[in-house]
Amino acid sequence: MTAKVKGILFDKDGTLFDFNATWAVWAYDFLTDLVGGDAPKAAFLGGALGFDYAHRTFHPESPVIAGTAEEVASYIKPFVPDVPDAELLDRMNAAAAVAPQVEAVPLAPLLAELRARGLKLGVATNDAEHPARAHLVKAGVLEEFDFVAGFDSGFGGKPQPGQLLAFADQHGLDPSEVVMIGDSLHDLHAGRAAGMRCIGVLTGMASGPDLSPHADVVLPDIGFLPDWLTQQDLWPELETQR
Repeated sequence: MTAKVKGILFDKDGTLFDFNATWAVWAYDFLTDLVGGDAPKAAFLGGALGFDYAHRTFHPESPVIAGTAEEVASYIKPFVPDVPDAELLDRMNAAAAVAPQVEAVPLAPLLAELRARGLKLGVATNDAEHPARAHLVKAGVLEEFDFVAGFDSGFGGKPQPGQLLAFADQHGLDPSEVVMIGDSLHDLHAGRAAGMRCIGVLTGMASGPDLSPHADVVLPDIGFLPDWLTQQDLWPELETQR
């Protein structure tokens, strides 16, 4: 018998929030500030991040899409040697915390529906935990989540499964009862490594053909999740509800 779903883990950027609409603003403002408004230098640094500064768009292979803040910093650190490592990360995280968030779908009603059906909800992101929580607060949905972990929360980052297994362990769930939903291969690889069902979404930079070999299903966005759970008869039984 197929295990019912009792928990859902969401990636944040590209899953809960539209990736380019959010992070293009962050990259443009952060790079401009980092080099004191020197546009040619900001554009050069953008190239190191797979970011087209002039057009404010990311290349699909950009390390920003799935990398941790430390990994992103490593790409530009050689070009700003006068900025200490800790300061560079602090400035990145500060800029991230105030980046405008564009919801992939209206989050409040979707999350409320999932919680009403008895599901435990979590966020597993390669962003740092502080800006991740700030983004969820701004969207008015932080309280809907039972678990929020960033790359710096003590469980590692994706594609390693540490965040995912911590969520399952903290809530007494078998990994087979959890769905990992994300827009990147890092998300799906982490989900597979954890022994979870995996769903890809197309609100990031990856295409359906990129994601489908690694996912149980690829959906246009997370708004299609309730219908998929219904079609697959995966909603939890009534006695598992809160």
